[in-house]
Parts: sequence; C-alpha cells; structure tokens
Amino acid sequence: MSIRTERLGAVIQRDLGKIIQKSYQASGSFITVTKVEVTPDLLIAKVHLSVYAPGKDEDAIFEHLQEQKVTIRKTLAEKIRHQVRRIPELHFINDQTAEYVEKMEGLFQKIRREREERHGDAEE
Repeated sequence: MSIRTERLGAVIQRDLGKIIQKSYQASGSFITVTKVEVTPDLLIAKVHLSVYAPGKDEDAIFEHLQEQKVTIRKTLAEKIRHQVRRIPELHFINDQTAEYVEKMEGLFQKIRREREERHGDAEE
C-alpha cells in the first residue's frame, strides 16, 4: 500500500469508528473498526469490523450495519469530503480475529492442563 492509501485508511478508520459508535452501536454491544484497506484507485475501502455483543446475535448487528451502509457512507462523506475527491465505497468485513484468538487460547490452556496432568502422573 502506498502512503496515500494508508493515510486515507487511517482517516476512514478514525471517523468511521466514531460514526458507528455514536449512531449504530446497539446498547450492550461494542463495534470496533479494526482495519481499513483502501484500493490503490481509492474507490473501495474494505472495512474490518469486530462486533462484541454478549448475549446478543452478533450476526444480526453486522447485518444491520450492512443495511445502513449507504447512510453510513453519506455521514462519512460529510466528515472527509474536503480530504478526498470521491468517497470510497464501503465493503464491511466481519473480523473474526477475536473469536480466533479466544479459540486458540482455549486450545493452549487445554494443552497446558494435559501436560501438567501427564507430568503429575509421571512423578507419582
């Protein structure tokens, strides 16, 4: 990525994060813009979103954001219109990194427990 695409990605990440948290974040949930990748022609922004909603359907929250994409883009345009000629089209991607990390941590803990059990049995 070029410096220009990285800078635009950072601006979009900051402003989009504020927009989503202010207007589109359901109570009891937490939506984070984890990463924004902008294409070299600056026409498409791939927005990675992490949705944390204990006790709620995270997919439904993500789908709601997908449905509101046009409105979100218009709000973003109001904030960054003086910085770019064209407002990039937003493509939301559900970032599963947190779930993956949680799953891996669980596996590592399971392995640690099994090792401790084996070493405890070997000493007796």
